Amino acid sequence: MATYLVGDIQGCYRELCTLLERAGFSEQHDELWLAGDLVARGPDSLATLRLVKSLGNSATCVLGNHDLHLLAVARGIGKAKQKDRIDQILQASDGEALLDWLSRQPLLAEHPTHPVVMVHAGIPPQWQLDDARRCARDVEAMLQSEQQQWLLSNMYGNEPEQWDPALAGLDRLRYTINALTRMRYLYPDGRLEMHCKQPPGEPGTEHLLPWFQFARSQPLGKTIIFGHWASLMGYQDENAIGLDTGCVWGHQLTMLRWEDQQWFKQDRL
Repeated sequence: MATYLVGDIQGCYRELCTLLERAGFSEQHDELWLAGDLVARGPDSLATLRLVKSLGNSATCVLGNHDLHLLAVARGIGKAKQKDRIDQILQASDGEALLDWLSRQPLLAEHPTHPVVMVHAGIPPQWQLDDARRCARDVEAMLQSEQQQWLLSNMYGNEPEQWDPALAGLDRLRYTINALTRMRYLYPDGRLEMHCKQPPGEPGTEHLLPWFQFARSQPLGKTIIFGHWASLMGYQDENAIGLDTGCVWGHQLTMLRWEDQQWFKQDRL
């Protein structure tokens, strides 16, 4: 059995299928781990959702910011932009079943045998792994409850910027969602910076630190697998691996086979 880790699909269904075929992925024997943002911007988010859902226990997917936005739009909260390209999902005969399945996916997933933890954007350096688990589970429980509508209605916004163990209620939930699904940079004091999308070294990033370069008080003990940051065009160090290489923007879809650390890439078709 092999474990394949893949970056943001964003509706690039054909590229995903081609990549899986090239890698020799078997849904009977292998595992596919997806770093969130299955939907939006690409040409076929509906087929992407159907495929991943059809894989059952062979697929593990964490929620990304675009996935959460799809759920919010579907519940009448806000409006989709034309470039989101999610109307096909909302109008599909199986659309509600797909949305229900999506709402039951985690924000954080840990592999049962490999030292791997997957989130969409990252894990704040102020958190230990237990903090990340606990905060993620709180959000997931609300998404899967009668309070889903309330959470989706109130998740938007950039406050609070700073983690505090005393955060409670909506502040704690929103910080968790922003950290796990939107974070890229931190200010030197550890506050979230929620606007800059450029890679390190570009103008405007001089006084910012990528979250994965911010010193942790204690190592997590697992490799963090993340997506979300397309302009990085991939990233790898001893503690984190970024898989988003901007397929939806005309670049590549990237997948890693964990067991032998072999990389697979598929150009945008």
